Amino acid sequence: MALTFDALLDKLKQSGGYDISKITKAYEFAAEAHKNQTRISGEPYIIHPLAVADIIADLQLDTDSICAALLHDTVEDCSDTVSLQLIKKEFGGDVADLVDGVTKLVHIRFETEQDESIENLRKMFLAMSKDLRVIFIKLADRLHNMRTLNYRTESKQREVALETMHVYAPLAHRLGIQKIKQELEMLALRYLDPIGYHEVEMDVEKRYGENKNFLERYKNKVAEKLDENGIKYKLEGRIKSIYSIYKKMYNFSKSFDEIYDFYAIRIIVDTELDCYTSLGIIHEAFNFIPGRFKDYISTPKPNLYRSLHTTVIGKEGIPVEVQIRTWEMHREAEYGLAAHWKYKSGEQAKEIVDKKLQWIRTLLETEKDTDDPDEFYRPLKIDLFEDEIFVFTPKGDVVNLPTNATPIDFAYAIHSAVGNKMVGARVNGNIVPIDSILENGQIVEIITSSASKGPSRHWLQIVRSGEARNKIRQYFKREMRAENIVVGKTEIDRELKRYGRSYSESQKNEIVANVASRIGLPDPDDLYNNIGYGGLSVNKIAGKLRDEFTRVVCPSAPEQVPVVTDKAAAATGRVSNSQSVIIDSVSGCEVKFAKCCNPLPGDSIIGFITKGYGVSIHKYDCPNAQAGLRKPEDKDRWVVASWSNQVERRNAGNFEAVLNVYAEYSSALFADVSAQLNNMSVDVISMSAKENQGNCLLTVVIKCSSIDHLRSIMSQLRRIPAVRDVTRGNESKRG
Repeated sequence: MALTFDALLDKLKQSGGYDISKITKAYEFAAEAHKNQTRISGEPYIIHPLAVADIIADLQLDTDSICAALLHDTVEDCSDTVSLQLIKKEFGGDVADLVDGVTKLVHIRFETEQDESIENLRKMFLAMSKDLRVIFIKLADRLHNMRTLNYRTESKQREVALETMHVYAPLAHRLGIQKIKQELEMLALRYLDPIGYHEVEMDVEKRYGENKNFLERYKNKVAEKLDENGIKYKLEGRIKSIYSIYKKMYNFSKSFDEIYDFYAIRIIVDTELDCYTSLGIIHEAFNFIPGRFKDYISTPKPNLYRSLHTTVIGKEGIPVEVQIRTWEMHREAEYGLAAHWKYKSGEQAKEIVDKKLQWIRTLLETEKDTDDPDEFYRPLKIDLFEDEIFVFTPKGDVVNLPTNATPIDFAYAIHSAVGNKMVGARVNGNIVPIDSILENGQIVEIITSSASKGPSRHWLQIVRSGEARNKIRQYFKREMRAENIVVGKTEIDRELKRYGRSYSESQKNEIVANVASRIGLPDPDDLYNNIGYGGLSVNKIAGKLRDEFTRVVCPSAPEQVPVVTDKAAAATGRVSNSQSVIIDSVSGCEVKFAKCCNPLPGDSIIGFITKGYGVSIHKYDCPNAQAGLRKPEDKDRWVVASWSNQVERRNAGNFEAVLNVYAEYSSALFADVSAQLNNMSVDVISMSAKENQGNCLLTVVIKCSSIDHLRSIMSQLRRIPAVRDVTRGNESKRG
């Protein structure tokens, strides 16, 4: 049943402290703005902002946050009647700024959907760096959209679920909002690996059904021991989430029976002293498993999470994780930084929030000069998604770094000047190579020298943290401009030489000047400098370089015609289907690629003149082609065909290919294959599976650029442990 505004008001009135009249005005404003709009489900659109406001109310944020949640889509979806200026006039500057922070860039044209997505993330993070409430509203918005994702197309479901898993769930974790993080992960997994999700779900239901009263019995035993020692407490019991179990099975190749922390009990007490007293009581009453104790009170996690964790085992032989925390720790564990708006005020809250915002500000500061969207997204994913380690300075300060971080990452986490002057490192008192992998709990000391010539470009390939990579890049931008320009010129020359025509220095200067102007740089040296220090990759401007090269060097030809060595083809052939295929003896016809064999650049091919549909291109060894060649009546309809020598660059990723993945069945197979393809930036058109007695045939339709590209993809997929073999299939074999 859909939420009503009256139900939201009841919740807010029970909490107290809200300006009900202002919230009512915001609701009426939003309802009027969205009155003629519906969601894909067919429901009135106002249902969505109401649901977002309800989630914000659960986080117990303030009046302006509730108003912004109700109004968050009005500017984006009702721009004809609603503007930020109107929002500011009616509800004040804070509400307008919050709405602006979650509003997408709808009036700017982007070259690709990825560029648009990343720029919207950048805009959101900029607003978030000024006011953390922006991300709370965005997380609530994403949570409700995930709850209703079943109404979207399959491809959109996967796209949204991937972004949720890669950005929004880790962001909720980073901010300590466990309730939202766990639900986002669970919902995303449903769409990314539905088979694995439902398999784990059934295992959970089975185990819980077999031990339905186990948690209650254990809670009673724990309560009895705490009562005997006069501890005031509240007890909660839970079973491990489906996503957490799935992740352990996937990351560590564990079976469901090897998940030891399936059951958990939470003890909430009044004071920190009570936490440690309760821990002693639990360890005295039950056998605890060595190595399973974690003290996050003395050393909190970076997202401010504090608690004691231990795992005990009773007479039933079933392990149980026990979490012990105070009420304040519990609120922070559930609501993260959002808890500080409700329960804290003054300098303490400001200091905690500012410390958390510093990570975002550092990301934005180091990324502000890059023109490559990937250079924003890549470190963002590393900083959000990577697991973390904790190491110490010689003075005992804790520094958190991504897994596999090096002393170089540590140096730049301390300060840019420390990293730039670094010449060596000691770990636990011993000198180590600067590319050593750091481990939890180590004491790291950086050796610096005023005679240091600064970082090496090679360090960019070593470091793991986005902060270190960006600070190194910033050093080269400031200190090495002349060298960067030389490097940039070399990269540009290498790209232009690929186009197969000679050009003069003046023509090159004109090309580079035009490209620099198109991307908003004042002169060619700035473009060279950006490429040289790593702020912009040549691949990102290759299309613009090619456009300008064609216009300046060969203006009479809109596309560079490939060299054709066959004389007959040179005389009568034409470049068809985006100039990818040269057809001998046929002109003025369309070209299509046969679905029975899906030819790729690099395959031997042959053409068949169809009746009214142009030339159909087959692999030469395609069974249909070989059968057709033997038919006398079709002899004159088969023609010589060859690939253009420019096809791979022009059509990168434009060809369909079918892969048959033979594997041992597991719940993680879909995720393993999807992750490997995603890591290689391979577009997946469809994926289906057939399972028989523990064996699985996974049929994957992808886009690729050539036979060599396909072989590389197949080689990477064969590295997945469960995969036995990968072969090339075709459309006709799909089940």
